[in-house]
Amino acid sequence: MANMQVHRFKTISEFHQFRGYPGPENPLISVLNLQEIKRLPANEVSFVKDFYSIALKRNFNVKMKYGQQDLDYNDGVMFFMAPGQLLRLEVETDTELRHSGWMLLVHPDFLWNTPLAKTIRQYEYFDYAVNEALFLSEREETTISGIMQSIQQEYQANIDKYSQDLMIAQLELLLKYSERFYQRQFITRKIANHKVLDRLESVISEYLNSDDLMKTGLPTVQYVANALNISPNYLGGMLKTLTGLTTQQHIHEKLIERAKERLSVTDLSVSEIAYELGFEHPQSFSKLFKTKTHLSPLEFRQSFN
Repeated sequence: MANMQVHRFKTISEFHQFRGYPGPENPLISVLNLQEIKRLPANEVSFVKDFYSIALKRNFNVKMKYGQQDLDYNDGVMFFMAPGQLLRLEVETDTELRHSGWMLLVHPDFLWNTPLAKTIRQYEYFDYAVNEALFLSEREETTISGIMQSIQQEYQANIDKYSQDLMIAQLELLLKYSERFYQRQFITRKIANHKVLDRLESVISEYLNSDDLMKTGLPTVQYVANALNISPNYLGGMLKTLTGLTTQQHIHEKLIERAKERLSVTDLSVSEIAYELGFEHPQSFSKLFKTKTHLSPLEFRQSFN
C-alpha cells in the first residue's frame, strides 16, 4: 500500500502509548491483554521494536507479514520477535478486532547481568518466519497464559529484592515450555514435515546435478532453506527432531553419497572429484570424506575394487 508507515519503538513506554495502553508499571517488562486493542485503522503498518516481544494470539483477524511470509491467525498461535526485527500488519479496511491473548514485552536492559542475557538468543524460534509460528493445544495455551499472567502479577505487586529474579525465572520457564512445544509441533506435523524432507532431498540432488558446481561451490544451508521457503533455524530444528541430523549434515550426507559413486564408477582423480562436487580445496573434501566414512577417498576406492 502506498500509505505504509514504519514505526520504531525504542522503549516499551512508546509502544504502550502508540497502542493506547496506560504507561507500563515497569518500564523494562510488560504484559499486555490483547483484548484491550479494539480497532486497527485501514493501513499497512510496519513495526520495529528494540525489545523482545512474545505474543500469544487467538482469532487475530489481520494478515501479518514477517520477512516475505504471510500468516492469518486463528486459534492459539505464538510468535517470537527479537530486537530489531520487522513485522508488518496489513489491514484492508478499518478493522474491529475479535482477538484475545497476551503479549509479553521484555527490554534487553531487564536481562542485564543475568545468565539469560546471553542465553535468550539460543532459543532459535526468535529467528523463525511468521508462517513458522507455534500452534498451541488448549492445554499448552493455558500453560503459557498462566506464566504471562504470573509475570504481570509479580510486577504489579510490591517490588522487592526477589521480584526481578522471580520474573526472570518465569520468563525462562516460558521459553523452555515454548521450546518443548516446538519440538512437539515438529513431531505432530509429520505429514507436512516429511514432505519437506522429500523436497530437501530433491533440492540438494538437483544442486549436485548442476554442471556449474565448480563455479557455484558447495550448497549452503541458506541456499537450501531459501529453496524450501523455510527459515534456516526452523529447518534445522525440524530436521534435528525428525532425523537427528542438522541441515549441514544432510548436505554432507548427499555429498558423500555422490563422492562414493564417483570414486567407484569413474577413474577421475580425488582432486577432480573434489572440484566436480564444488570443493574449493581437495584437502577439505578428503578430510570430510574420512570423517564420515573412516576411510580416505583412495582407501575407499581400493576397498571397493
